[in-house]
Formats: sequence, C-alpha cells, structure tokens
Amino acid sequence: MTEPTPKPVPTQGRDSELLEGITAEVAPLPAKTTALQKHDPYAAFRVPAYRLYCTSFVLAIIGSQTLSAAANFDVYQKTKSSLMVGMIGLANAIPLLALAMPAGHVADTFSRKRVLLFTQVFLVACPLALSFWHTLPAIFALLVVNAVALTFGRPSRASILPNLVPKSIFANAVTWNSSMFELAASISPACTGFIIAGLGVRWAYLVSGIAMAGCMILTFFLPDIRAAGARQPMTWKNFAAGVTFVSGNSLLLGPMLLDLLAVLLSGATALLPAFAERMSDSPKEQALIYGWLMAAPSIGAVMMAIIQAHRPPPKRAGRTMLVAVAFYGVATIIFGLSHYFWLSFFMLAITGVCDNLSVVIRHTLVQLATPDNMRGRVSAVNQIFIISSNELGKVESGVTAHFMGPVKSVVAGGIGTILVVFAIARTFPRLRNLGELHGVKPIEPPEAQREATAVTSV
Repeated sequence: MTEPTPKPVPTQGRDSELLEGITAEVAPLPAKTTALQKHDPYAAFRVPAYRLYCTSFVLAIIGSQTLSAAANFDVYQKTKSSLMVGMIGLANAIPLLALAMPAGHVADTFSRKRVLLFTQVFLVACPLALSFWHTLPAIFALLVVNAVALTFGRPSRASILPNLVPKSIFANAVTWNSSMFELAASISPACTGFIIAGLGVRWAYLVSGIAMAGCMILTFFLPDIRAAGARQPMTWKNFAAGVTFVSGNSLLLGPMLLDLLAVLLSGATALLPAFAERMSDSPKEQALIYGWLMAAPSIGAVMMAIIQAHRPPPKRAGRTMLVAVAFYGVATIIFGLSHYFWLSFFMLAITGVCDNLSVVIRHTLVQLATPDNMRGRVSAVNQIFIISSNELGKVESGVTAHFMGPVKSVVAGGIGTILVVFAIARTFPRLRNLGELHGVKPIEPPEAQREATAVTSV
C-alpha cells in the first residue's frame, strides 16, 4: 500500500486552523527542537497586517497614557490630595465593571474593526475637549466617557490580533506588542512631564487627542475581522458566557486572579505625584520627577520585552510567571522605603521587567487557550481583571495613603503581592506546572457553554 500524502501546512489564516492536518511526515522534528532552531525574533513584523496593527496600537497607547498622566498630575495640582487622584481610578473602573461583558459580546457579534472605529471617535474627542476645558468636574466627566469607549474598544482590539498572524508566531507577536506598549508607555509619561513643565497641562491633553486621531486613521486600513460563527442574540446568558468559560478553566482563571490581586495591592501609580513632591519643592522639578517615575516601569519592561523577543518562549511558563510577580512585590517594597530618586527609579524599572515577563506569558496563554468565537467575551473578562485591578488599585492606594501615608501604603501592597503569589501557586497546581506555551490548544467549552455559543439552525 502507498503511504498517504501529507496535508500541506498552512501559513496564513485563523490561528485555530493553522496546525490542523499536520502529520509526523510534515513535521519530523519535535516541536521543541524546531522552536529552538528556527526562532525568528522578528517573525511578527514580516506580516504586513501586524505592522499596521502594531503602529495603530502604539499611537493608541501614547494617547491613553498621555491622557492618564496629565489627568493624574492635573488633579493632584488642583486638590493636593492622593485620595482625589485615586478617584480617577474609580471613574475608570465603574464603566468597565458595568459594561465589560456587553462589550465582549459586541466584539463577538459585530465587525471588530467597525467597533474600534466607533469607539475611537470618543477617544479622540475627550482629550481634545480637555485641552480647552479642564476644570475638575470636566476632567472626571470626560474621563468617564473615555472609559466607556475604552471598555468597548479593548475586546475588539485584543480579538483581532490572533487572526492577523499564524499561531506559530503568535507568542512573538504578543512579545512585540508588549514591547511596543511599554516603549510607548515609557516615552509618554516622561514626555508628558516635559510638556507640562514647559507648556502647561493643556498641551498634554492636545497631544493625547492628536495621537488617538492618528490611531483612528490607521485603523481604517486594518482587515475587517469578524468572529467565527453566526451572530448571537444579546441575552444575559451570552453576556455571561465569558465568565462561565473562564471560571471553569484553571489555566485562564489562575493567571487572571494573579494579575488582579497583585496589581490591586501593589499599584503605586496614584501615589507618584506625592513621591515626586517629597523629592523636590519646585513645581517644575516635581513635574519632571513625576514623568521619569511614571516612565521607569515601562523602560524596564521594554528592555525585558526585547530580551524575550530574541529568545524562545520559556520552558516553564507557569513557574516563570509566578516568580516574576513575586519579584514585582519585592521591588515595590524597596521603592516604598527608598528616599533616593535613582533607587526609586531603578526599583520601578524592575517592576516593569517583572510585569512584562508576566504579561507576555499570561496574554499568550489566554489567547491560545480560547476558541475564536469566545475571544471577545474572554477578552472582556480579562479586561475586568486587568484594567479594573489597575484602576481599583489607584483607589486602594489613594485610600490607604490617606489614612496610612504613601510609604506604608506601598510597602503593605508589596507584601500582599508576595502572599498572593504563594496562594495562587498552591491553589492552581496546573498553572504552577505549566510548561511551554506553543503546545497550548483552544479549550473546548463545557456543555452549558456550548449551548450559549451554539449556532441556531434556521
């Protein structure tokens, strides 16, 4: 008998289809050996659609980070209250918690590109409005509108990426996405500090609006990505499908809980204006110090992202992620105790190194383990965990600093983060023992989830 002809390996298309039909004859070498021998650190940039996506993403980050840094500094200068800066986190968190699940359903139902374009209209308008009108009530009102737009935009943007590159290089795309995010996030706060010191906060808001407008223009040229499957009705059961799916899978729930609790406890962003004020009596110097402290985590993250891009993914992904978050807590404690600018800057940079390592592993794992028709809703749940932890972490920092002082607030948060790592490692052994990420496959939904995602026959 003649041996069957092996099926060709696809090079483009949806990531869930990329490895279908691969036989031993097609891939005679073990996956591990192939990954080590053929690792291309710039593989993602060889895909034109990814280059366009990444550029628009960088502009979006510049716009959002500049707006956030300017608003934090502006509110603190107007009120001299860390508690009021913390309330910015609450203004961002409430729309997220209220609308994230409907936003995920929208991303799985409508054109993800069109959803992005619609939300970006508001993301351009809000900072431009603040450049002309930035009283305290206006800041909070427009930040709420901005948060609503971000809540609906993020699941669509996250769900587009896995459809732009082959699964074999998806981890590389996530690494570069993280690198570009951190590069933009490191440049933006530092530049915001320079802009505020030289021209005033009004110009920082204007730069944010211009960057978001550039992102919107590039988004027009992205592929029109729709979720696999038919349009589903807007019911509570479909809204909650992402929560059901995540809660039933430890490889998704564990990393999300780890990020939620660690960032909630150890976030110090809302307190940086107070730390900058402690280091200088000059308002201009405070603005510059604040900008550099805000940039420090992202500078460390950029360095780590470049290292990760030039190396194969870690062999023990779960353990690597847990150790990184534990060191994040240690660096946070040292930052809180430091009285020296350079030591504070270095410790914040270390938190960026650890955060980037954790983010790349977590995001790659979540996207690869999620089927395409669930990506919008799972991304929405992930958004609740990640973004709400950042915003509610600001609230927690502001409240605890109000009663305990900034130093005790930061140190206590770092200690809490270390304890969280031990708790997650003990509770989720499957996550702790997770090996290489390239072998992760989409998780089949349980029967209850299949009913929620089934295509209704006509």
